[in-house]
Amino acid sequence: MRRFENQVVVITGSATGIGAATALRFAAEGARVACLDINDADNEATAEAAQAAGVEALALHCDVRSRDSQHAAFETVKGSWGRLDVLVASAGIYVGGPLPEVPLDRWDDIVAVNLTGVLVSNSLAAPVMTAQGRGSIINIASMAAKTSWPYSAEYSGTKSGVVGITRSAAMELGPHGVTVNAVCAGNTLTDMVRKVAAEVGATVGMGAQEWLDMRANDTALKRLARPEEIAGVVAFLASDDARYLTGQAIEVDGGLVLS
Repeated sequence: MRRFENQVVVITGSATGIGAATALRFAAEGARVACLDINDADNEATAEAAQAAGVEALALHCDVRSRDSQHAAFETVKGSWGRLDVLVASAGIYVGGPLPEVPLDRWDDIVAVNLTGVLVSNSLAAPVMTAQGRGSIINIASMAAKTSWPYSAEYSGTKSGVVGITRSAAMELGPHGVTVNAVCAGNTLTDMVRKVAAEVGATVGMGAQEWLDMRANDTALKRLARPEEIAGVVAFLASDDARYLTGQAIEVDGGLVLS
């Protein structure tokens, strides 16, 4: 199935993890893919893998903390392909620790990536999509936007903010034919989650695998997600089947919040 034949998809945070899996999913379905990331080597590998699916792909250096960097990347996409059909704002980082020990510079950085970065990418996509009269924005949030644990105030705070941005943008852009939704991903087997497992596990006296097993046991399905499973939901939200779905923060977490 090639639901996105010749559509243009921009993905931030496309070098690894959910972003990379999403880029490959859209490429497999015929989209032209612009991969935006600060990690040039892995990002170029993602773009090359997308091209191997028989589509055009760009690897663009982009630091989502900088509006100028994002603006330059979006301008390159428009100059190359002349339109923008789908934005997936996937760039994100995790930091965490005891609340009394949260340094403000670390807080400022996670806000710049996880929250300001999403706001900026949405603001850059919006005028292009409204001029077209159609588009889909999917922001990658987290189940941490809906529930939380000790030592994760920074991450939960930013991901809750992503849901707020999503809801407001959906109301603003809906009359122009643009849908905006968030995917609240559960723990997914990415390099970032493995790093979290090591760091947070050590904080609570657990090994990394022990922490991952605990998180898997917290879900109804008793396992963690694969990046491809999150990418599948993202692709659905960008498809014609989801044209009447907007302003939603969809839990793709194996039943973690439920359980």
